[in-house]
Amino acid sequence: MKGVLLVNLGSPESTNPKDVKKYLDEFLMDERVIDVPWLLRAFIVKGIVLNTRPKKSAAAYQKIWWEEGSPLIVLSERLQEKIDKFTEVPISLAMRYGKPNIEQGLKELSAKGVDEVLLLPLYPQFAMATTETILVLAEELQKEKFPQMKLTTLPPFYNRPDYIEVLSRSIAEKIENLDYEHLLFSYHGVPERHIKKSDITKSHCQIDGTCCKTPSPAHQFCYRHQCYETTRLVAEKLDLNPDAFSTSFQSRLGFDPWLQPYTDRTIEKFALNGIKKMAIVTPAFVSDCLETLEEIAMEGEEIFHENGGKEFTVIPCLNDREDWVKTLSSWINSWAELTEEESIVK
Repeated sequence: MKGVLLVNLGSPESTNPKDVKKYLDEFLMDERVIDVPWLLRAFIVKGIVLNTRPKKSAAAYQKIWWEEGSPLIVLSERLQEKIDKFTEVPISLAMRYGKPNIEQGLKELSAKGVDEVLLLPLYPQFAMATTETILVLAEELQKEKFPQMKLTTLPPFYNRPDYIEVLSRSIAEKIENLDYEHLLFSYHGVPERHIKKSDITKSHCQIDGTCCKTPSPAHQFCYRHQCYETTRLVAEKLDLNPDAFSTSFQSRLGFDPWLQPYTDRTIEKFALNGIKKMAIVTPAFVSDCLETLEEIAMEGEEIFHENGGKEFTVIPCLNDREDWVKTLSSWINSWAELTEEESIVK
């Protein structure tokens, strides 16, 4: 019997600093998030970050927390419930960090008689710290605790026409009657070394402005390429003027170089250069979360206004909108209809 496990990033159980600290510990101690030797990672996370960051992060979560709970969790649950109405296979939900975790999700499916699972990471682009860490953990759990279960993974969908159609429509709905001067595509940042570590050719990725545009097998696992390609495809779909949009990367930790340009500095630059009205979309996320609701919609807007900007429009993530639900459901139904001999997700 087939079933599907939707997997999102995760969230603290509450805005209490103790819960936030527990969540950050699990998240930041992941070797694919902070990819340094364990002792150094433990020193950074347990010795420094967890002594200073939880209270600050808890305050940020308090700004965006809903009455029902974490926005990311609530929105993911709504998505799951809606997909369930358009599909005939069991649908479970899990988070990479926090609860419900991946083991719980697989256990729930197994209890329903599922022995073939479509693992569906809710990330359009591939990255070590998102898709890869989900796949690695799921495979470890499958081998250790669910040996009779077969796992199939939906590949990154950053360039699938139906995804681009839905994303473009969500943007168009917000900007069609908006007199904006610039549309910024802001993606979550990652350290530059992650890009080079994911390069299966070991030579293509130079992060020099040209490698992402030059065809290569490396693009299959290149987060930077996939982000820029998402922007390109949407801009093409919406027939955007090349001067009216750009791409940036938000959220960074530590002092190592991360993907640039940085979103906060880009917003500041636009405002200082006379842009009065801008819109921003965050296509690395399909569900609104701390990074979109607080970092962009609050901090980003504050930066824009402080430096002379006037109108700052944040475009919501796809969340549980109907066309996105139907798109995901169609992917699931296509997979569910495959015979045992067919192994590729169509």
